Amino acid sequence: MPELPEVEVVRRGLAQWVAGRTVGEAEVRHPRAVRRHAGGGTDFAARLKGRTLGEPRRRGKYLWIPLADEGSALLAHLGMSGQLLVQPESAPEEKHLRIRLRFTDDRRTELRFVDQRTFGGLSLHPETAGGLPDVIAHIARDPLDPEFDDEAFAAALRRKRTTVKRALLDQSLISGVGNIYADEALWRARLHYERETATLTRPRTAELLTHVRDVMTAALAQGGTSFDALYVNVNGESGYFDRSLDAYGREDEPCRRCGAPISRRPWMNRSSYFCPRCQRAPRPA
Repeated sequence: MPELPEVEVVRRGLAQWVAGRTVGEAEVRHPRAVRRHAGGGTDFAARLKGRTLGEPRRRGKYLWIPLADEGSALLAHLGMSGQLLVQPESAPEEKHLRIRLRFTDDRRTELRFVDQRTFGGLSLHPETAGGLPDVIAHIARDPLDPEFDDEAFAAALRRKRTTVKRALLDQSLISGVGNIYADEALWRARLHYERETATLTRPRTAELLTHVRDVMTAALAQGGTSFDALYVNVNGESGYFDRSLDAYGREDEPCRRCGAPISRRPWMNRSSYFCPRCQRAPRPA
C-alpha cells in the first residue's frame, strides 16, 4: 500500500491538473470501485456532476479532494494497486479502468482511477469541522505536518506499552508510516523492531522521529518507492527511491553501515528487514 511519500506525490500531481476544474461527467465502470460510497455508483456519479474540485489534501496515507461549496469531499483509497491518472481524453482506456471523470473545460484531459486488484476506490463523505472526511477523522497527524506534536507522540509511546514498529504503524498515533519506511527509519535509528516503546527515552524518540522525517523527505524527493508498475504518479511515472533503501527488501545483502547480512523475519503478515548487528534484538524479560 502506498505510504506518505507516494500519496503526497500523487496529491501534488492532482493539485496541478484537477484543482479548480468542474466535473462534466463521472463514469463508474466497476461497482467495487465505489463500494465505500453509501449511495452506490449512480448516486456517486450524480453527486459529482457539475461540482468543482478544490485543492487536493492529504493526511498520512489518505488523500481527498474537497468539493467547492459542498461541505463534502472525494476520498481516494488507493489500496494495493490503485492509480489516479491524468490522461488525454484521446488516450486508450487502461485494462483496469474503474472510474473516469471528464471535465467541462477545454484542457482535453480527464482523471482516471485504475485499479488492477480492486482493493481501492473513490467515495464521497461529509467533511468535519477540521476539514477532514468524517471517516478518517480519527487519523493522527503525520510527521511532516507542521502541527505534529512531538512531545505528545513521545508521551503516547510511553503509555501505549507496545513495540516500536507496531507504534509506527498505528495510524491513530502517527500517520503515513507503513512497512517500508518503518524499517528504513528503524535501521537509521539502530532500533530493533521489537524494542518496547516503554524503554524509549524522550531523546531517543526525538531521534527516531528525525529519521522518520528524513527518510520520508528523501523518498519524496525521488518520487516515492516503486517496486513494480502498480505505484505511479498521475503521469504514469514510477518513483525510484527503491534504489536508496538501506534495509527493506535487502535480505542477505550487506548492511551499508557494518557489512553484516540484512535479515528478514515474518512479522504481522508482513516482513521486517533489519541488521542483526546494528539493530540488536531486545533481551528477553
